[in-house]
Amino acid sequence: MASWNSSPLEISYKVLGWIAFAFWAACFYPQVILNFRRKSVVGLNFDFVVLNLTKHSSYLIYNATLYFSSSVQNQYFQKYGYGEMIPVALNDVAFSVHAVLLTAITLFQIAIYERGGQTVSKISILIVAAVWLTVGICFFIALPNHSWLWLISIFNTIQAFITLIKYTPQAVLNFLRKSTDGFSIGYVLFDFSGGVTNYAQMVVQSIDQDSWVNFYGNIGKTLITLITIFFDLIFLCQRFLLYPANGGLIFPKSSKENIEDPKSSKESIEPLIE
Repeated sequence: MASWNSSPLEISYKVLGWIAFAFWAACFYPQVILNFRRKSVVGLNFDFVVLNLTKHSSYLIYNATLYFSSSVQNQYFQKYGYGEMIPVALNDVAFSVHAVLLTAITLFQIAIYERGGQTVSKISILIVAAVWLTVGICFFIALPNHSWLWLISIFNTIQAFITLIKYTPQAVLNFLRKSTDGFSIGYVLFDFSGGVTNYAQMVVQSIDQDSWVNFYGNIGKTLITLITIFFDLIFLCQRFLLYPANGGLIFPKSSKENIEDPKSSKESIEPLIE
C-alpha cells in the first residue's frame, strides 16, 4: 500500500475530506427542519427521497467494505497495483452512515406529515425493486469465486446511476410548479459545497501520488461529485434566476398557501417519465 509523499498534502487531504463531510452532512438538515416547521412535505418530491435512500445505502456498503475489509483491499491492489492508495477515506464512510440515517428520518416525516396528493411514482418503485433484485443476483454470481471487489463495484455503479436520476424528479417538479417552495435551497448550497470540496480532496491525492488511478479506481465517487455539482447548479438557477419569488435563502417561507399540490394541479411528473 502506498504512503503519502508530502505531509502538507496528506493534511490537506484529510482536512478537505472532513470539510466535505461537514457540508454533505449539513445538507440534510435544512430540509428536515423545513418539513418540521411546516408540518408538511408538499413540494418535496418523494421519488427523490426514496431513490436517495437506495443510493446512500449502496454507497455505504461500498465505502464500508472497501475501507474495513482487508480481503477486498487486497483484490483492489491486485487490480490497480500495490503502489496505489485505497480511494476511500474515513470521512466517506462517516458520510454514508449519516446520509442513510437522515434520509430515513426524512422518509419518516413523509409518512407522518401532510402530503397533499403526492405519492411515490411507480417508476421509482420499479427502479428500487430492480436495483435490489440485481444486487441479489450479483451476490450469487460473486459467491463461488469470492469476487467481492467486483460485487461492491456493482454497488458503486448503482449509487452513481441513482445519483444521475434522483435529482431529475425534483428539477422537473420545480419546473412544473414554477417554484422551489417546499424544497430547501439550504440542501442545495451545502450539497454543492460538499461536491466541490470532495473533488478537491481527490485532486490532492492524485497530485501527491502522481497518479490519477483514484479517479477511475473509484469511478462512482468521481461521478457522484460531478453529477451533484451539475444538478445543484440547475437548482441554484431555478431558485435565483427562474423562480426567485421564494422565501429566505436557507429556509424558504413556511406559508402553506404558496405551495400547491402538484397532483391537484395536474403537475405529476410520472406521465413525463412514462
